[in-house]
Amino acid sequence: MTLVHWQPFHEMENLRRQMDRILGDFTSISRDLTSNWTPAIELADNPENIVLRAEIPGVEAKDLDIQVAKDAVSISGETHYENKTEERGYFRSEFRYGKFQRTIPLPVPIVNDKVEAEFKNGILQLVLPKAENTKNPVVKISLDGQ
Repeated sequence: MTLVHWQPFHEMENLRRQMDRILGDFTSISRDLTSNWTPAIELADNPENIVLRAEIPGVEAKDLDIQVAKDAVSISGETHYENKTEERGYFRSEFRYGKFQRTIPLPVPIVNDKVEAEFKNGILQLVLPKAENTKNPVVKISLDGQ
């Protein structure tokens, strides 16, 4: 009879590597099939305006649809596939193509018919003027007892 030295930690490490490989393959496939790209945004609050900046690289202005309501901004568009052919070998593309949409709720009501927009170098900037009743006026508080 031969004695075999059992190494449980070595076996567990092999099992972990196999599971990582299986789950890694599965999550990369499911991420490609189910995830939708949405533009990253910044919202800045100024006394008079809300400034929204969205990062939308590789999209032309004609492919964007921007709708502004008093309480939200909706940005949608489409990135088009460039048909490239390689004469030999394979190529890999991690670019995302297709339609996207993002709706951003605004923290305060705005005057949506006075919005200013600029789209330059893949950055969309919207200056959204706040409605008059939402601007924070400075109020002096008097202390009668002092």
